[in-house]
Amino acid sequence: MTDTTRFGQGMTTRRAVLGDAHVDRANANTTAFDADFQAFITEGAWGSVWSRPGLSKRERSMLTIALLAALGHDEEVAMHMRATVNTGCSPDDIKEALLHVAVYAGVPAANRAFRIAKEELAKREVAP
Repeated sequence: MTDTTRFGQGMTTRRAVLGDAHVDRANANTTAFDADFQAFITEGAWGSVWSRPGLSKRERSMLTIALLAALGHDEEVAMHMRATVNTGCSPDDIKEALLHVAVYAGVPAANRAFRIAKEELAKREVAP
């Protein structure tokens, strides 16, 4: 896949997962300083990994939330929690992923992520 094709596929997938409003905001805030970074994540994360056929968006969403929670990347956890409305990842899916975080990455990481999940789910009036 060429970079142009990978970027286009990445943008399509990024919009499908994060939503047009989020991607439009990110694009509007892109400057000459971070344009290469934005292209890199669109091509790499979204065009190469999230666009692969091996896992569903729901499964990728669960993996992403668990990994981000384990690493303590709270802002990204919140963003991907919001994206679950687009990936088909249910509150029960999130709970199961975070239970894995508790066992394999530690209770403090899962505790933070459960708090974030509850906040984000409450914003869209979904019972955790």
